[in-house]
Amino acid sequence: MSQSLPSDHPHINPSRIGVVLLNLGTPDGTDYWNVRRYLKEFLSDPRVIETPKWLWWPILNLAILSVRPQKSGHAYAQIWDKEKDESPLRVITRDQAVALAARLAGHDDIVVDFAMRYGNPSTRSVLEKLQAAGCQKILLVPLYPQYSATTTATANDKAFEALGKMRWQPAVRTAPAYFDAPEYVAALGNSIRDGVAALDFEPELVITSYHGMPVEYLERGDPYYHQCYETTRLVQDYLGWDRDRLMVTFQSRFGPTKWLEPYTDVTLAALPGKGVKKVAILAPAFSADCIETLEEIAMQGRDGFMEAGGEKFAYIPCLNDSPGGMDMIEAVVRRELAGWI
Repeated sequence: MSQSLPSDHPHINPSRIGVVLLNLGTPDGTDYWNVRRYLKEFLSDPRVIETPKWLWWPILNLAILSVRPQKSGHAYAQIWDKEKDESPLRVITRDQAVALAARLAGHDDIVVDFAMRYGNPSTRSVLEKLQAAGCQKILLVPLYPQYSATTTATANDKAFEALGKMRWQPAVRTAPAYFDAPEYVAALGNSIRDGVAALDFEPELVITSYHGMPVEYLERGDPYYHQCYETTRLVQDYLGWDRDRLMVTFQSRFGPTKWLEPYTDVTLAALPGKGVKKVAILAPAFSADCIETLEEIAMQGRDGFMEAGGEKFAYIPCLNDSPGGMDMIEAVVRRELAGWI
């Protein structure tokens, strides 16, 4: 196009397409101040904590942020990637972006990157970088299989906030939740089947542990709870398993509010007393292993189950940047890029 322009025509840069994988976030280190900074940004989000600000502010700043950073920092230290000096979530999400870029290498006009809703690399910095690289079309891909206002919506909110400050604003698409996408169901089902086959024992029960949320959010219309159950149902059908072999639970509750049940930790502690002493567990709501999977489930969950009389416990990793996981992400991205490429 530029070769056919008149010699005195202003230069026009080629237009490119940006693809941004969006994930939750991570502190930059395990020390008190890095964790505190991260938690403050996370827990100040009105999408995450819907308590009125006048009530929540003193609770957060005078109580929670005085104590919780030490506890969370210790938990992060248990799973920290010491070689890269980063959390597994950031390492894996970067690996997913690199793998996706390689799969889309046939399209020279596509630039793939990743961003975090809380922490670094920030959504704003990545969008500004893509715009500077000539991306006038950007696909936002929240890496949350099931939709929730606390995850998908707030990730998009942060992107829209950054776009609102741009003079030359690119065209934007947002990828929808993919809880029932055939590629996701297949990837998850295959990971469960392969994960179980690799064990040295036969699980009496496989648990799909999803991140929890206050029941009040469900009552206000958040579809997350229903989509979690639908994912597990579709995976059961894909595997051809009986209904009593795959169970849904919810983890990571916070504060005195009633959260979605059944609770993962309570369930794990109760199962041995019911005669279920060999379990495998996975976390389908997470696209990448993180503190909630590697520390809360694989470590704390195992300890609680074994202390209650369990005999065998196995954690099946998230899809991460596995071939099956990347097949799924690539399929979602290509579908959402239709008409642009």
